[in-house]
Amino acid sequence: MKKSVKRLAAFLMVLLMMTATVLPVLADEETTTAAATETTAESEDVAQINADAKTTTGKAYAAAAVIIIASGVGAFAMSMVIGKSADGIARQPEAGGNIQSTMMLGLVFIETAIIYALIVAILIVFVL
Repeated sequence: MKKSVKRLAAFLMVLLMMTATVLPVLADEETTTAAATETTAESEDVAQINADAKTTTGKAYAAAAVIIIASGVGAFAMSMVIGKSADGIARQPEAGGNIQSTMMLGLVFIETAIIYALIVAILIVFVL
């Protein structure tokens, strides 16, 4: 029980650090929008700038959420796979080759899911 609580705390700490790295980028976008609002005289231009800024900010939030969740869950899953395979090899050293090959295959599938999440984040930012 204590190990799972420590792992959850570590996961949440990594998630918090990843979120904190995204916030300065989003803050710069909002200050740029505020400066543009003060200098623009026409209300239509201001409305268009605000709409564009909100869209960009929303894309940044969505991309950050995709990457944070996928990398956090992937890292947690990889740690579980490696830990369980190490336990299995320690219990049955003669089956180490089979366990290791199965572990590597599982890690490849987990990493593939993370790469797909990265591609989705890139699509959110540049295509949508």
